[in-house]
Amino acid sequence: MAFPIDFLWGGATAANQCEGAYDIDERGLATVDVLPYGEDRFPIALGVKKMLKCDDQHKYPAHVGIDMYHHYKEDIKLFAELGLKCFRFSIAWTRILPNGDDEIPCEAGLAFYDNLVDECLKYGIEPMITINHFDVPIALVKKYGGWKDRRMIDAFMKLCTILFDRFKGKVKYWLTFNEINMLLHLPFMGAGIVFDEGEKKEQVTYTAAHYELLASAKAVKLAHEVMPDAMIGCMLAAGQFYPYTCNPEDVQKGLDADRDNYFFTDVQTRGAYPVWAIKRMEKEGIKLDITSEDIETLKQGTVDFIGFSYYSSRTVSVDPEVNKQTTSGNVIFSAVKNPYLKTSEWGWQIDPKGLRITCNILYDRYQKPLFVVENGLGAKDAVEEDGAIHDLYRIDYMREHIKAMDAVINEDGLPLLGCTFWGIIDLPSASTGEMEKRYGVIYVDQDTQGNGTLKRMKKDSFDWYKKVISSNGMEL
Repeated sequence: MAFPIDFLWGGATAANQCEGAYDIDERGLATVDVLPYGEDRFPIALGVKKMLKCDDQHKYPAHVGIDMYHHYKEDIKLFAELGLKCFRFSIAWTRILPNGDDEIPCEAGLAFYDNLVDECLKYGIEPMITINHFDVPIALVKKYGGWKDRRMIDAFMKLCTILFDRFKGKVKYWLTFNEINMLLHLPFMGAGIVFDEGEKKEQVTYTAAHYELLASAKAVKLAHEVMPDAMIGCMLAAGQFYPYTCNPEDVQKGLDADRDNYFFTDVQTRGAYPVWAIKRMEKEGIKLDITSEDIETLKQGTVDFIGFSYYSSRTVSVDPEVNKQTTSGNVIFSAVKNPYLKTSEWGWQIDPKGLRITCNILYDRYQKPLFVVENGLGAKDAVEEDGAIHDLYRIDYMREHIKAMDAVINEDGLPLLGCTFWGIIDLPSASTGEMEKRYGVIYVDQDTQGNGTLKRMKKDSFDWYKKVISSNGMEL
């Protein structure tokens, strides 16, 4: 069956992975800028190794990205040729407020996003803005310790006020924080947190989580006041946790893992902390800096829709022997290898049915519209002598996940607003920093070491996705 006529077929990127131009037009340094490629990347992203400036010993993928800052017109023209209905991108906080809380915003940065939005609208592409996508100003990390400090909320709201005033009437779809639950897994990447010696990590991360949740609620409330016609959502790194067996202990572990994953969206959609989270924090001695005003803020700032990324399901077990068989690709979410699923080159298990399951779980839990704001396959692509890029594996992946979305809409009857496939144009990987792990239907001539012409080339998946969009999902 066809997709709804207003289904938003799209693509997604992040400022820190595609824009480049990290030190021009007054842009300040952000956390993503100091995350290097190589063995130090993960310890820094975890907040256990401190790096608040760049050096000559490392390479930094975000510094160049794919230089969309200077290529955005060419890129959006390609998106228009593809037929995109929606383009999801993020704001580089330090491009607007170089120190994170400046009194006067940087006009050059605002002008760039003005031009980006206008270019989308020129081609009839609906812009979707992620306000914060793994992007904390280094100046605020030094000043406040990142999201450890309540004062980060005011800095974030200053940014939101500027953006909402600037883009009201132009941008309908907004997300507050990208994959907000990543704060618990990669604290520096997600919240600018570097742990001091002797700090209780759980206390620090859940305190930061509370402040981000308050900031999200305040942003939603402000958006509704400034832009009554806009929709503002949350964004979750999703993927259902399967118990490895029907052993009740495995089932309980799966339930607990799901609850941990839905901690943020439970608050963002329901406006209050779930009972299980309150009890667990009490048990672990975690005390939130929470006021009666905070409780009211969370209640008033519930989101309009659930945005989420879906790449794979995850499987969990209590059996030590089974737990030795972990998937090689997912260093962030520890998971057991599911014997029923195929695996990508990077060890991610491929589970289109899991997307349908995840959508149903999310809707059963929240009864709010859904939006798949990231999905895609990271793979190595080869450029043939004639310039062709035959990525049948990507087409197969996208086709099966689109079939799952078709079932979500036409068989399950759920309100799925759209899908913005991740890395619609190649960009450096957020987890590893490498360029060889490509997601796009548009190839960019650039390698991990920064070599290449930055030339854009269409892959076979470009023409295939163009046909899907033009037929509204009828031709797969």
